[in-house]
Amino acid sequence: MLSQVTTTENRRLIRKRLIPSGAEPPTARDPHFMTNAASHPLAEGAGRRPRDVPSRYAAITGWGYAVPDKVLTNRDLEALVETSDDWIRMRTGISERRIAGPDETTSSLSTLAAKRALESARLEAADLDLVICATTTPDHLLPVTGCVVQERIGAVHAGAFDVNSACTGFVYGLIMGTQFIRSGNCERVLVVAGETLSRFVNWKDRNTCILFGDGAGAVVLEATEEKSGLLSSVMGSKGDVGHLLAIEAGGSARPATLETVAAGEHLITMRGNEVFRFAVRCMSQAATDALGKAGLALTDVHKVVPHQANLRILKATQEALGLPIEKMFVNVERYGNTGAASVPIALCELLAEETVQPGDNLVFVAFGGGLTWASAVVRWADVKALTRDRQEHPYSLSEPSKQHSLTPTA
Repeated sequence: MLSQVTTTENRRLIRKRLIPSGAEPPTARDPHFMTNAASHPLAEGAGRRPRDVPSRYAAITGWGYAVPDKVLTNRDLEALVETSDDWIRMRTGISERRIAGPDETTSSLSTLAAKRALESARLEAADLDLVICATTTPDHLLPVTGCVVQERIGAVHAGAFDVNSACTGFVYGLIMGTQFIRSGNCERVLVVAGETLSRFVNWKDRNTCILFGDGAGAVVLEATEEKSGLLSSVMGSKGDVGHLLAIEAGGSARPATLETVAAGEHLITMRGNEVFRFAVRCMSQAATDALGKAGLALTDVHKVVPHQANLRILKATQEALGLPIEKMFVNVERYGNTGAASVPIALCELLAEETVQPGDNLVFVAFGGGLTWASAVVRWADVKALTRDRQEHPYSLSEPSKQHSLTPTA
């Protein structure tokens, strides 16, 4: 079965001129198809690849986000818990956050963000090969939210799955989506991150209820020969056996009961001081390591787009990096902590506020429950040129693979 699938895949690559007829096909160990810069063909000691095999990258060609209409201000919170607008601003930098309405879910917000990303990319959902959905707050355990989004947008040729690495989820998803493209398995991947964290907040706990909001953001990744998209990445984890950041009940270890619901064990708990120290250390180190893998310095970075946890963490990370304040994009004041959705929402707002030029380097960095952390160095593509080339040559490098038509046999 494996040899049959491999042969089928080789024929597809030859047909699409990704490997020449008669040439030895690239393997999973080919450094050309690895994501991390340490295994990149330009890295020292990397193996050689055939000269006539084009480089293959995964450019961001579309983006979009969605947030609920309902705004919950700090003044509104004063009526719920013992707090004040001044206290919240001083400790978090947050002024307001968006709260999902009764008819809004993680999948509905993610679907809207996905449609806007596809519109931005000038693509149809049927052009996608894969949907990756990052979320900590899925609609259900089954079906997975990624499949719900896939069906609602009409991505009839796409596989779909969820990623749960908490607030790091979008960066993890971006790394995985890039790997699917660079390996030749996919041509276009949608990475969407959505959260409805307000439904897991203890509205009697002033230390956590002030932090979180709801929303979704998405990007389209597309195969290209232009050196763009993910240049390097860092991922890490440390099992949170001490439950610094947790939702204790609702899983198989502690199924829902009347007692767990009454005790509020399905709601977010956090040991703030310890999470703060972990976040600053991990984000600053991950960003530094990712830049090192890409062979870049901070001076080569156009903007750092971090997970929008709270302003104190962002400022401490900026100082730890030695980064000029104007090079870190911050929008936590308007949305609070939207979990996995915070990085793509911030990216969309950055792109709406200023022009990111082809060749500009961005750094995405995040931390989350698990505990997890990740950073990605992304080179911005010439999106207009890629879109124009796609329209002029619809069956070149970016031809949809229609993987759903390959049915495994015994």
